[in-house]
Amino acid sequence: MKTHKPRVAVDMDEVIADANAHHTTWYVEKYGYQWSPDEIASNSLKKLVAPEHDEALEALLHRGDVFGVFDVMPGSQAALSKLTEKFEIFITTAAMEYPASCASKFAWLQKHFPFIPALNIVFCGDKSILAADFLIDDNVRHFTRFQGKGILFSAPHNLTVDYPRRVANWEEAVALLVD
Repeated sequence: MKTHKPRVAVDMDEVIADANAHHTTWYVEKYGYQWSPDEIASNSLKKLVAPEHDEALEALLHRGDVFGVFDVMPGSQAALSKLTEKFEIFITTAAMEYPASCASKFAWLQKHFPFIPALNIVFCGDKSILAADFLIDDNVRHFTRFQGKGILFSAPHNLTVDYPRRVANWEEAVALLVD
């Protein structure tokens, strides 16, 4: 009888796709904002911009194609490749928040994470439906009804959130899961 590897569900934006860096550059180029690195690293961009500029970014996100141009989070490719040795890896993105993003997200994953099987890519809304042992995500709301263990991936918008299992980068994520 074959035993199954434990499953790790991994979010996309701010976990393996650097959406924040793209959004920061977009705001600077479009509206001329100037922030210190400390301001960017310790704040949600939503708190740093005018409401009408946030609405303009939301409109861009709802068009969907922007999700295909994000940079890869440092260390994520090597980390997920290593984790495939001991775990089943699933990419689980709450794409239903921006339904037009699905094609761009899928193409981005195929380009940057070709070792993740297409059948292990899950576009969802409520992540409590996921049958995984671990969920690595930047938003604690996804852990509320998730049956496995949540691992909070640090991002500027969640630095003040108190959560028992938090990682600052992919090196820490691998260490937490493998040790």
